Amino acid sequence: MPDVYTANRAHRSEFVQLRGLRQHLLHWGSPQPGRPPLVLLHGWMDVGASFQFVVDALQGEREIVALDWRGFGLSETPDADCYWFPDYLGDLDALLDALSPDAPVDLVGHSMGGNVAMSYAGVRPQRIRRLVNLEGFGMPDVSPAAAPERMARWLDELKTPPTLKPYATLADVAERLRKTNPRLAQDKAAWLAGHWARETPDGFLLNADPAHKLANPVLYRKAEVLACWQRITAPTLWVEGSDDQLTRFWGGRFPREEFEARLAVVANLQRRVLQDAGHMLHHDQPEALAAVLQAFLDGP
Repeated sequence: MPDVYTANRAHRSEFVQLRGLRQHLLHWGSPQPGRPPLVLLHGWMDVGASFQFVVDALQGEREIVALDWRGFGLSETPDADCYWFPDYLGDLDALLDALSPDAPVDLVGHSMGGNVAMSYAGVRPQRIRRLVNLEGFGMPDVSPAAAPERMARWLDELKTPPTLKPYATLADVAERLRKTNPRLAQDKAAWLAGHWARETPDGFLLNADPAHKLANPVLYRKAEVLACWQRITAPTLWVEGSDDQLTRFWGGRFPREEFEARLAVVANLQRRVLQDAGHMLHHDQPEALAAVLQAFLDGP
């Protein structure tokens, strides 16, 4: 293994019961008068520890919490064959009830976490003081006509449940992280590998329920998502990397113009682009992202 990144701010690992599941939190700092908690939501096939590099670069003292979503990281896996977005909103609501029942929080979400954050901020606008979406583009709208085929695909996949590939060593896990994102520094990949995977008799397995890889039988409905986004009242910051991986991944299935039209419904929106960064911008440019977050969260 190469040199391993040394965290500047050690996190506390905590477990809480949220909606009947034992879920894992990474906790930095302590409550500060006049400063709301900062809550960080990771993306699909990721973990809360993914935010460590940005947390290290933030200035000043405040309470910061990163949640491992159900079925990810060290959080418990539900007894289910599928993961539904309403459950993510339910878990977040329960977390905020426990963390800050009487005051709004600052909420930052990356990718899938950004989409959850946006929907939640529209459903519970009074719970969010400032909102940040890091590359949470959402997905293409799906026609209702696709429902039978999607449901059939899900039923077929249930017959042969997915599995996750084991890795021989943590160094192999780190290399896998860098293969997905070549901008990720080796020392950071080595540090993340220990949080991204666990040792088993068969090798190192990712801390993720394989059921996440099943086709979701619930269609993505743009109209429902935008109905939530239109109700967001918190000042909102959209941040993306200069390497437009959205277009490369989706192509004509989700044109950039379609996403721009979605953002237009958010009333109080600021936008920033981080140079030399892709989808994992919190890994690629943690110091630059921390500066952008700091200016937005501490601004007037």
